[in-house]
Amino acid sequence: MDRQDEVPQALGDLISRNSTRLTEADTRLLGVLMQDPVRAAMENGTAVSSRAGVHPASAVRLARRLGFKGYPEFRSFLQSNLIDGVGDFESPAARMAARLVRAEEGGLLSSVLDSEIAALEQVRNTVSDGNIRAFSQSLRDCRRVFILGRGHFAALSSLIALRLKRSGYDSVDLGSQMHQLPEALATLSPEDVVWFLAFRRAAPVVQEVRAIAAARGAKTLAVTDLKGARIDPAPDFQILVSRGDPGESQSLVVPMTIANAVILDLAAIDEGRSLRSLNEFRAFRADSGLSKALL
Repeated sequence: MDRQDEVPQALGDLISRNSTRLTEADTRLLGVLMQDPVRAAMENGTAVSSRAGVHPASAVRLARRLGFKGYPEFRSFLQSNLIDGVGDFESPAARMAARLVRAEEGGLLSSVLDSEIAALEQVRNTVSDGNIRAFSQSLRDCRRVFILGRGHFAALSSLIALRLKRSGYDSVDLGSQMHQLPEALATLSPEDVVWFLAFRRAAPVVQEVRAIAAARGAKTLAVTDLKGARIDPAPDFQILVSRGDPGESQSLVVPMTIANAVILDLAAIDEGRSLRSLNEFRAFRADSGLSKALL
């Protein structure tokens, strides 16, 4: 559409605003779209028209009556709502259904692999070694590292904290200490670093911890996508990456790859600290006598 601020935030709103201009063919098309908005976001105009039993050009005419230049722009609007998780696409089940619809074209596993490969290629084109080095230098020079990820990224937060600990760095996984967050952050200082993982949107607790870090003078890092980028105040260093286009698998491999690159670069610049600590941990684990089930 010509003006972004005039775009309604759901398909239902769009129909209501233009109801007096709709034809019988439009009504049939909209019935199909409203019945399955997720599928509508993935199909082209010809496929939607076929399901509605109208002329293939009817979808284009509908899109123009609704204020779009053509059906591809209308579909982009639907996909944007899908990835934002608003209106007709606000549930995780709807987003998963959209990925299943996309997978029908070439097989489920192939669809997931294609999505992961495409997302990783975008990382190659958008993230530089300089971005990685800014993170690793911050970690090398700090006293402690606090990592915070919520939802799916709580698992990545835990993994980063574990790997840093084995590399000889005092790391705290805040995601596993939400019930003791005040105690964990009470001694936060300018010598510390807080590393955020925020995708789709920054959770309220991310904003709250960011405010505490700012008040305490701690350095902050963040790996986000565009939707999760609104952290205020802005982090000292931030890497923005896409985890996949609308209707594609939203990659967990992408942020994990960024984290792996940071930890590897850290080992390259910390004058052997990481390598010595890893060797010492390996020797301790072998000689500790602790049950293998615990390790």
